[in-house]
Amino acid sequence: MLRIQQYQKVKSLAEAYELLQKNKNNQIIAGMLWLKMEDRTIPVGIDLSDLDLDKIIEDEKSFVIGANVTLRQLEVHQKLNLWTHDVMKDAIKDIVGVQFRNLATIGGSVFSRFGFSDILCALMCLKCEIVLYHGGKMDIVDFVNSDFQRDIITHIIIYKDHDKRCFICHRNSATDISALNLSVWQRGDEYLITVGARPQKAKQYSITGNNNEEIANKLKAQVECSGNMRASKEYREALSYGLCLKALNKIGEQ
Repeated sequence: MLRIQQYQKVKSLAEAYELLQKNKNNQIIAGMLWLKMEDRTIPVGIDLSDLDLDKIIEDEKSFVIGANVTLRQLEVHQKLNLWTHDVMKDAIKDIVGVQFRNLATIGGSVFSRFGFSDILCALMCLKCEIVLYHGGKMDIVDFVNSDFQRDIITHIIIYKDHDKRCFICHRNSATDISALNLSVWQRGDEYLITVGARPQKAKQYSITGNNNEEIANKLKAQVECSGNMRASKEYREALSYGLCLKALNKIGEQ
């Protein structure tokens, strides 16, 4: 059972950060979709909803996404999906249901760094930076690989470019957590292939090759997987090959 002893709707990020540092058990409250399933006591639940962080702002070079933007907002944002070859839409559209996606926030999804996260896997194939209140800007891959910080994500920046990329995943049943997810970013002759739900957190591999099958075989040889209730180690390794081929074929059609 989740117990929140005090609820505080803050008026500034400075106030939120100060409250967060006062007690290691204080918690930023976002969509609370996963948080509510925990058995813990939170001394102070910190609400950022008055800080105007629920907007997607486009300029000539990027999309600046507030931490309180919902997954549904990203899913249906036409210009963002046009620039990213539907990467965000494809990563989000099968997460539970529309009601869930109307509540879950991008900030909460990213900061938690869940191993099964489709969102992180998708963002890692984009030119993307995380903006932390105290820590400043950080590349998404560096953020995923960094140690936990008691900080606040304020924005996520997705930069515009013309590179090809895509996201693909396998679920054992509709709306279930992915048994494996995979994204590809073609950057010249290099393919940055991110594999998540291994079931460990997403990891990026840099691979080159003369054809799709060679690239997929190289990925399968390098990917590090293990087993759990959703899939065995061997099944995930086989999936990495199959999903990689599908993703590369999809990129070839762009």
